[in-house]
Amino acid sequence: MEPAGALPRSCSPAPEAAEPPGSPALPAEERPPAAAAREARHRGPGPQGPAGRGARGGGRRAPGRRGGEPGGRARRPRVTVDSSKAKTSLEALKISLRQLRWKEFPFGRRLPCDIYWHGVSFHDNDIFSGQVNKFPGMTEMVRKITLSRAVRTMQYLFPLEYNFYPRSWILPDESSFFEKEIRMMKDRDPSWKPTFIVKPDGGCQGDGIYLIKDPSDIRLTGGLQSRPAVVQEYICKPLLVDKLKFDIRLYVLLKSLEPLEIYIAKDGLSRFCTEPYQEPTLKNLHQVFMHLTNYSLNIHSGNFIHSDNVNTGSKRTFSSILCRLSSKGVDVKKVWSDIISLVIKTIIALTPELKVYYQSDIPAGKPGPTCFQILGFDILLMKNLKPMLLEVNANPSMRIEHEQELSPGVFENVPSPVDEEVKVAVIRDTLRLVDPQKQKKKDIQSQTLEHVSDAKEELLDAGPPDRLEHDANKNTEAGLPSLCLKQVFPKYAKQFNYLRLVDRVAALFIRFLGVKGTTKLGPTGFRTFIRNCKLSNSNFSMASVDILYIDITRRWNSMGIDHKESGMCWQAFVEAFFCLAQKKYKSLPLHEQVASLIDFCEYHLAVLDEKRLVCGRGIVERRNALVTCQTDGLQLIPAAHTSLLNRMATASKLADYRNHQY
Repeated sequence: MEPAGALPRSCSPAPEAAEPPGSPALPAEERPPAAAAREARHRGPGPQGPAGRGARGGGRRAPGRRGGEPGGRARRPRVTVDSSKAKTSLEALKISLRQLRWKEFPFGRRLPCDIYWHGVSFHDNDIFSGQVNKFPGMTEMVRKITLSRAVRTMQYLFPLEYNFYPRSWILPDESSFFEKEIRMMKDRDPSWKPTFIVKPDGGCQGDGIYLIKDPSDIRLTGGLQSRPAVVQEYICKPLLVDKLKFDIRLYVLLKSLEPLEIYIAKDGLSRFCTEPYQEPTLKNLHQVFMHLTNYSLNIHSGNFIHSDNVNTGSKRTFSSILCRLSSKGVDVKKVWSDIISLVIKTIIALTPELKVYYQSDIPAGKPGPTCFQILGFDILLMKNLKPMLLEVNANPSMRIEHEQELSPGVFENVPSPVDEEVKVAVIRDTLRLVDPQKQKKKDIQSQTLEHVSDAKEELLDAGPPDRLEHDANKNTEAGLPSLCLKQVFPKYAKQFNYLRLVDRVAALFIRFLGVKGTTKLGPTGFRTFIRNCKLSNSNFSMASVDILYIDITRRWNSMGIDHKESGMCWQAFVEAFFCLAQKKYKSLPLHEQVASLIDFCEYHLAVLDEKRLVCGRGIVERRNALVTCQTDGLQLIPAAHTSLLNRMATASKLADYRNHQY
């Protein structure tokens, strides 16, 4: 598999590092039109005549074009960005916008903007157009419990493919199961002495995380009912650099859900502990500066070193670590390949439920923005160089400065070169990828090429498609470095599409939700799903269907899964679907059972849709026949005429009702 980004030959910082904050220096021909005009006025009349006149056109504007651009080209309208909700990412965003020469509205705008940049949530305000840098439901999806459930579902189906996530248990729901399982494993292997890490569900920046050696130690902490958590097997043999444990913060752009588009930054951050690592013992369990890599914790250590360059200090670039590993003979392309695989598989695990949230906030046909989002993947390399997923952050910090204590109690924000190099590039190039002007140009070019294909003589004038695209982007990309984000999906779709079974289950769930804007399936919707997919039979009656619905829904609701609305939540539907698959295809492995049931359901739904389509065509044909009879002067018996009209009206209402319902 191709790595996300080729390692720099000299292992030197990326080109972005050399750029000062603000706009990069640009060639003279790419200067803004206003600046060019000012220089022309200072130069005075040139050999072509008065300032502003060119060799072609004698200073007159071409019909239908605006002046101010070399060659009489229309000036490209600037992309508008609402940054009023950007919060801690504001400074990096400002630098990115200056480099792109886009128009920022720091206090919002009455008119719609092209892009809305939110620091925390999709729901920061009402947006009905443009693009927003958050997906609805993403914050909930990457919480520790929800992420663990999503990955666990995939582990049931593909255990070997999803072995990059530590074994996890959800507290308090699985407390007794956790204790029993650990006791059984210790009985089988008395030499096994595991360590576990407890992470509060809604915690961030290392808040509330602690290590334990025995499941019974969890009871000592209390508060699990009010603050649920995930407990995971602690990775005791991490890769060390300078005898220190570190993790990787990698930035991933989810550009689109449908179709799925994923980009990975070619560089990330390596965040180091500040005390030499030792394997966990009862004596050092509480030494957070040794075991926890969180920047927000280690910055308070007396050993924390603010990095002046990318190769030293307590926060470095990931590329500098790869350079170091490469110098020791490590196959860094293999490391990158494994990381890419981990990221794609994690996104595939998250997207089904994310689609359920998305249709709730932006139902089909309802005006709303399109979404994209930068995610922070926290990855730990084991001693054998296998990457392990620690967590996913919906709102990774995009701050490019750190607090420095000048005197006791007096702090100052100091620029962080390492943060600026990585984060500004990620934000700037994310904006370049979602640039609405580029999309408009692509649409225009595709329309142009369609017309060109109809007339060969026009094709000769237009030139090849790649030349068109190159010319369209030449001016907008001038002076900017190459993209730091590399597409990994759909680029590698063929290798991973077989994992997207749960995506197809989500499509079934959304189809039968009924009322748009809901995230839970009612009993009528579940019965309709069973009936339309032909899943009931003599061995599985509709009474059994109701019992299954009630049992699973009640159990999931007792876990505190969103009591705002009643019904079967997404996770409960997945459990019910797996249960139905096991009943129907007993002899197959689970992933084949689920795949077979999906195929079975999709087939019967396709047949049903075809029948409705044929029925609808028949109604239209009968209507047309009736109109033809009347226009040709043919007389129908009044009673028969009325009966036919009534039957047609009833059939039409029934078809409309079914189409609306399903």
